[in-house]
Amino acid sequence: MAKAKEPRAKEPQVVRQRSQRAPAVPESKTGPAEAAADVAFGAQISRRAADRLRNGHVWVYASDIERLSLKEGEPPALVQVADNRGLLLGTALYSPASQIALRMVSRKAIGEGEWLELLSKRLRIAVDHRLSMLGPLKDKSNSCRLCFSEADELPGLVIDKYGDLVVLQLLTKGLDSGAVRDTCVSVLRDMLLNESGAAKKSGGLATIVERPDPRIRELEGLSAPPPEPLWSADPKNPRTQTQFTLNGLKFFYDANAGQKTGAFLDQHANYSAAEKWAWQLAPGGRALDVCTYQGGFALHLARVSKSVTGIDASRASLEVAERNLQANRDVIGDKPVDWIEADAFEILRDWAQAGEQFDTIVLDPPAFAKSKRAVEGALRGYKELNLRALKMLRPGGLLITCSCSHHVSLADLESTVAAAAADAGARMRLLERRGAAPDHPVVLNLPETEYLKCLVLQKDRNTE
Repeated sequence: MAKAKEPRAKEPQVVRQRSQRAPAVPESKTGPAEAAADVAFGAQISRRAADRLRNGHVWVYASDIERLSLKEGEPPALVQVADNRGLLLGTALYSPASQIALRMVSRKAIGEGEWLELLSKRLRIAVDHRLSMLGPLKDKSNSCRLCFSEADELPGLVIDKYGDLVVLQLLTKGLDSGAVRDTCVSVLRDMLLNESGAAKKSGGLATIVERPDPRIRELEGLSAPPPEPLWSADPKNPRTQTQFTLNGLKFFYDANAGQKTGAFLDQHANYSAAEKWAWQLAPGGRALDVCTYQGGFALHLARVSKSVTGIDASRASLEVAERNLQANRDVIGDKPVDWIEADAFEILRDWAQAGEQFDTIVLDPPAFAKSKRAVEGALRGYKELNLRALKMLRPGGLLITCSCSHHVSLADLESTVAAAAADAGARMRLLERRGAAPDHPVVLNLPETEYLKCLVLQKDRNTE
């Protein structure tokens, strides 16, 4: 998920004291939010930030910390947080190097032991919820996101399941500890190895691997991950490759390669939607998947289209896409599916000028806006891609256009695509607004959890 940034105001006053115990923080009968807090070792934040927390958000930016008191030595993983009047707001994970300095984990004053208990409890709830989703789909899908950071009340913790391999990401400094890793491994082993019932909903567990995001690791100052898996059913020969299933299709997975945790599970419901709409509007047509990565949309479209072309700038990704294609020939048949290594902007411009035509086009580019400052340029990029695609889309054809930039809102995306349609002389019908799959839940008080936008559109048949 894209990390929001705000400009720094003044630096917080940092007071470091020599080792002495922090006084206990009493709680009033009106609850922890109204408790009087003597923040000897903790953070006092601005009124603006406190109001945001009271409204349900969980982030505090470094620019909103007015006073920070820490013991000498290594920065703590947890700090108590108070408002500018000294009233306790709760306990947060602390990231000294990040713009997002505090991520709330409790509305009470808690220590490490209580935090690890909360971590275990919340992770169990998150995993159980995902396994209940997988249950009815166990014959077609054995992969999903098990934990989605703030959306599961575990800020900075992302866990993805690819068949019997599980990938863990720690995205904030406050989680970077052996105790956190051990707690996660214990919960995952218990829930994925010891399921009851006639058929396991999860497909079992072979390996748990930690895979950091290189950019986040640098920003947060995280330690290097262990070279070996966090856990393996076969410690002498740990398995880090597998084949997982989504919507009845097989995909190759290598825990040591690819982007993010290795694949993009957030799109799996949109893969099915694309296939459904292509079957209704353009069965047996010609399909184009732009920024195909490892062939997610392309392979789903291949089940209902006459031919499919996938474009991506990464040769390595296209090699995996070809491997996935061959693994699914039993359901796709011998339909032509071509992979083209190219820059999406350049090839769409050239093809649009050459008069290429497609019945279905999917645009699924990477995040163009990593910060608020990048939004204007990102919107120009989205408009350019959509303009070229619309010029190549046949009347009555299907356009599925996506944005995974948190800083680009749904309204921004819709207005940008509308502007592209106007420039292309195309009248577009909006068939569906979609987001990430249900295993990537959106929390209303946390707009950052709603990062993926997907529009399903049909070009008017009367468009000339």
